[in-house]
Amino acid sequence: MAALAAATAAGAQVLTPWSGGATPPLALYDLEGRPHRLADYRGKVVLVNFWATWCEPCRDEMPSIERLRAALEGKPFAVLAVNLAEPPSRIRTFLAKVPVGFAVLLDRDTATAKAWQAKLLPATYIIGPDGVIRYRHLGELDWSKPEVREVILKLIK
Repeated sequence: MAALAAATAAGAQVLTPWSGGATPPLALYDLEGRPHRLADYRGKVVLVNFWATWCEPCRDEMPSIERLRAALEGKPFAVLAVNLAEPPSRIRTFLAKVPVGFAVLLDRDTATAKAWQAKLLPATYIIGPDGVIRYRHLGELDWSKPEVREVILKLIK
C-alpha cells in the first residue's frame, strides 16, 4: 500500500497541478473532417496533447500515449492529439508509421494552442470529468508508466 501511495505521489509530481485558470474551449476538426469539442467529452477524463511531426519528443512519446489509451480502454477516458498547423498529408504519413487509436485534431492557425498556453511542445493537459484542467506536463513523458496511469485512474473514479 505504501508503494502504491509513493508511486501515485511520483506520478502526481510528474504531472504539474494546473493553476493557469479556466479551461479554454477546444473545438477542432479531425483528419476526417469530423468536429470534436471538449464539451462533448464531459464525464470522461481527457488527455489533450499538443504536438507536431517535426517535434522529436512529440514523435517519441506518441506510442506511450497510445499504450495508455489502450490500457484504459473501456473506461471513461479519451485522448485528443492536437497537431499544430501541419498539412494533413504530413500527419497521415507519420500516423502510417505510428498508428494510434485516438482522434488527431487540426489546429491549423495555432489559435487553440495559444489559448491553452501550449508554448513548448509537447504540451499535455489532463482534463477531469467535470471539464476542468487538473494537470499539465510540458515536454516528453512516458505516459504508459504505472504511476502516471494511477493518477489518471484516480480522476476517473
